[in-house]
Parts: sequence; structure tokens; C-alpha cells
Amino acid sequence: MLINKKQFDVTGLNYTIRCAVKEDAKDLSQVRLQIDGETENMDREKGEGFIDISGFEQIIKTDLEKQRNLFLVAEVDDKIVGFSRCEGTYLNRFSHKVEFGVCVLKDYWGYGIGKNLLKESIGWADSIGIKKITLNVLEKNNKAIQLYKSYGFETEGILKNDKKLSDGKYYNTILMGRFNE
Repeated sequence: MLINKKQFDVTGLNYTIRCAVKEDAKDLSQVRLQIDGETENMDREKGEGFIDISGFEQIIKTDLEKQRNLFLVAEVDDKIVGFSRCEGTYLNRFSHKVEFGVCVLKDYWGYGIGKNLLKESIGWADSIGIKKITLNVLEKNNKAIQLYKSYGFETEGILKNDKKLSDGKYYNTILMGRFNE
């Protein structure tokens, strides 16, 4: 699915949010790998679940063709610094919802990139009649949890001791959802 590209200027940083295109595949592969090594908020450690260029090309192709999928990238000076995806399912009983995920390079935290990727995704979902957006977030990612709550997401469940991080401790995953009646 497509949305119109938008420009943002937050704290002096100019960036664009637009739909991913096939030509982004190489950069997306590298950015995802880098982000996985910068934070434990993601599900993967660096190098796990690696998606190569052809893998991203296929994901982008699928997302452009499917009405209930949206793949957005955030660019600064023609460099991808973050991205988000909404992925729907085509089982009738779940056709009203999509799952959202987002990641941003650490050097670009604090500029509203994640927030604006979320806002654009919510706007898209609402415009095509998606009733529910779901997401998972690590319990210690308080900034993200507060952001999601500010956009109408509620805690729907907790997966206890779901992730083991580098400190050797287990952490919960919070399941959140936003329902648009």
C-alpha cells in the first residue's frame, strides 16, 4: 500500500517519511542489522534473523501489493535512518487488524522519527478501515510504552519472562493494542 511522502523538521533535523521502494532493499538490510546491534529493545541480536537484499525486495514488493500492509522508511539526506511496518493477515477473522513494528538508528532517537512513523501508520490504518493495530514492546522500554499509550494503545497482556537480555535477566513483553471503533 502507498501513502504520500511527508517532510518533517524536528529540533533542526529535516527528514522524510515515505513508502519503501525496491531500491531501498540494500540500505534496509544494513540499517536493520545496525539497529539490532544498538539496542536490546528489538527481538533480535545483531546478525540474527538477517534479511538480505533479495529478502527485503520481496517484503517491499509484497507490502506494495497488499492493501493491509504498509512499509515506511524515514530518510535524512537520502539515508534511511529508520523504518516501520504494518502487516495484516488475510484470514477473514483477523482481517480487521494489523501488527505494527518500528525501529530507528540510535543516532536519530529524540527527533520524533518513531512517533511520526507511528502517526503515519495510524492515519493510514484509520483511512482504510483497519480497526485494530497491535504491537509488542519490551517492559523496560518506558519511552515507547508512554508514546503508544499517548496514541490510544492499551496493555492487552503480558508475556512473562519472555526475553533474556545481556544482563542475564528475564524481561516481560507487553502486548498492546489500539482499537478504532
